[in-house]
Amino acid sequence: MFWHSWANRFMPKPGLRALFQPLGKALLVILLLCGGFAHSKPRDIDPALLDKLVERMAEPYEAIDRYDAEVWLLVSDQRLGRYVKNPQQRLGILQAVYREALHHNLDPDLVLALIQIESHFDRFAVSSAGAQGMMQIMPFWRLEIGRPQDNLTDLATNIRYGTAILAHYLEVSKDDLVDALGRYNGSRGKLKYPEKVITAWRKRWRNKSAEDLPHLMASCANYPLRACRYL
Repeated sequence: MFWHSWANRFMPKPGLRALFQPLGKALLVILLLCGGFAHSKPRDIDPALLDKLVERMAEPYEAIDRYDAEVWLLVSDQRLGRYVKNPQQRLGILQAVYREALHHNLDPDLVLALIQIESHFDRFAVSSAGAQGMMQIMPFWRLEIGRPQDNLTDLATNIRYGTAILAHYLEVSKDDLVDALGRYNGSRGKLKYPEKVITAWRKRWRNKSAEDLPHLMASCANYPLRACRYL
């Protein structure tokens, strides 16, 4: 309909419309394809570190301190209630986040903050770029990791991918949290997204002091983040 209205307005002669309509449609297809390339595999995936990411995805889980986990679950469940009303769904989210965050040596509160900003805990969220699930995973990651059959809207699968990718980017950026968050979001070099995640962590999810998160403290020393003023 868009192409026909454009043709009718600017090319009233029937002969010209017949000539240019196929060309215009072809051009529109090319533009759409080119737009898709903007969301293809980013260039900041380090091939040398990608193998470690694949290994990390396949590693067995470490033992979890049950007392620490239960304390964290109790506190975090109350905070998550604002976004997820169903108690069983909250429990499933929190268990997956805690397990995967510890598996990838991440702070689970920071993972919750990232999920809040990415999807507001909607497991079926899909972005305009095609990112899927709570942690907004781009489908190309399934091929990079060698698991094309994975369902990215599955809660546990999505959180495992998201935490593994964030851990990968922390390694790529040499523990620079702001840079890693920018890479994760595809907005590297800009502070808006890291600012949002760290602010969400500070205001809603934090269970630790900033001193217990060396990645965050280093970022606060190196970047002019407003959120760091209140830590």
